[in-house]
Amino acid sequence: MSPQVSFVGAGPGAADLITIRGARLLRHADVVVYAGSLVDRELVRRYAATADVYDSAGMTLDEVLSVVMEAVTAGKNVVRLHTGDPSIYGAIQEQMEALDRLGVAYRVVPGVTSAFAAAAALKQELTLPEVSQSVIFTRMEGRTPVPERERLSRIAGIGATLVIYLSVGMIDRVVEELLAGAYTPETAAAVVCRASWEDELIIEGTLADIAAKVREAGIDRQALIIVGDVLAARREGLKARSLLYDDAFSHGFRGSAIG
Repeated sequence: MSPQVSFVGAGPGAADLITIRGARLLRHADVVVYAGSLVDRELVRRYAATADVYDSAGMTLDEVLSVVMEAVTAGKNVVRLHTGDPSIYGAIQEQMEALDRLGVAYRVVPGVTSAFAAAAALKQELTLPEVSQSVIFTRMEGRTPVPERERLSRIAGIGATLVIYLSVGMIDRVVEELLAGAYTPETAAAVVCRASWEDELIIEGTLADIAAKVREAGIDRQALIIVGDVLAARREGLKARSLLYDDAFSHGFRGSAIG
């Protein structure tokens, strides 16, 4: 039998960026518990119009589990709808562990995380040859602690492309930590607020001015910070071409067109 409980990634915001599988599970859901502070209610109305809907924004873990277990006991299908991809700052671990203890089977359906929606909004590849081949997802320490080895100033020493979640309200501290690493005031930076939503807002600059631009725009939540040389490669004319389609590069599916 298929699991009655499904953790589904809603995607970054736009209602049509949920996966086909996620939309199908919503259509067959009897009960939906969704993160109302982050997930567009239109997505729930579109795909789960007849389901009983609970907004988890004001609920505790025990309250969420109570709704889920009541539905499971009644033989109903439940979708726990999380913003973006559930595996990235999704707070699903404690929910899954609770269901494990209760002997309830579940599945996890991935979603488009806001990092990729932000990159799409910027029309930017995050990994460029000879510029950056690594992307780090991280966050600034706030009310949720960060392991000492993962402090932003330490991660900044790598110099890779950084995607910083849940930290735009501390943008000045973010810049300070980054400048303690491999980045300079001239390093390119961007902030994408509400990526893929109709009111999406993009702020571009450098570490020297991004904080002031963000404050001027009044952005203090629901935004990603992206930092790294990849953001400046196009305007600075850096050679950052992949070898994959180079006519001198052969691989298992294509021989070299030269020689």
